[in-house]
Amino acid sequence: MEKRTISHTDITVAPINFGGNVFGWTLDEKQSFHILDRFADAGFNFIDTADTYSWWVNGKGGQSEEIIGKWMKSRSNRNDMVIATKVGSETREHDFDISKKHILKSVDDSLKRLGTDYIDLYYTHFDDGKTPVEETLEAYDEIIKAGKVRYIGVSNVSPERIRQSFEAAEKNHLPKYVALQPHYNLMEREGFEKNYHPFVEEYGLSVFPYFSLAGGFLTGKYRDESDFDKSARGGGMKKYLDDKGMTVLKALDEISEKHQAGQASIALAWLLANPAVTAPIVSATSDSQLQTLFKAVDIKLDEQDLKMLNDSST
Repeated sequence: MEKRTISHTDITVAPINFGGNVFGWTLDEKQSFHILDRFADAGFNFIDTADTYSWWVNGKGGQSEEIIGKWMKSRSNRNDMVIATKVGSETREHDFDISKKHILKSVDDSLKRLGTDYIDLYYTHFDDGKTPVEETLEAYDEIIKAGKVRYIGVSNVSPERIRQSFEAAEKNHLPKYVALQPHYNLMEREGFEKNYHPFVEEYGLSVFPYFSLAGGFLTGKYRDESDFDKSARGGGMKKYLDDKGMTVLKALDEISEKHQAGQASIALAWLLANPAVTAPIVSATSDSQLQTLFKAVDIKLDEQDLKMLNDSST
């Protein structure tokens, strides 16, 4: 499998980034270990999580990092894995926070839960809208120099604040973001392509889209409201059950048949065909779902496929 290099780093990753929000939520520890074993055994090495996953279960989160940490310790494979985690999200205990004080405490908490002395990629998860960008970057500078974090990325932050961050980093010789984690998939294109893609080109960022399968809609299992009870996220599919959604599903159905692959594999292959995308983030809770992810890496969409998908999703 061809690895891809994270921009401005010496880190190489397989082209699927496993989303760890399911660990400690829809998967218990034993089930999580099984999925992680299968993922790693297939040659994949990139896991994404956050310090607050899954706060909606226990109010504060931390379960995902703990499970990943226990798994890496039991398998003695920390050096084989690339671990991304995040700081700044809200919980029932605190609001969004990217202050220096919060970052310095949170990184130590994450390291403890992960059972490691370094984090490969550390994201600003959400913006709190008030902390000066210089303060946030100064905190990152401190933990990078301490060897706790190798590189930093950014997720749910406005284009204006991202630009301010790069300008502050340049002016004050502070760390620069090397990666962007945007909401991007066949059903959600405009936000990234219009507002964030210019930053990707200007600053040479790697892109790791989240909600790559639109919460499951792009698997093709949600065709009408009677399908909503098929998963815990089913109710969120209603917004996609419109003319655009049906057109996208029709295109996915046709291309899936052509390539003898599931709709989800095709949707991921569409992301992988985009030169701007390094590795989409996607979760799996079963062996069959994992195979869908693995299959996507081997699918090569032709120009006709890409045109059909692009036309259906605009």
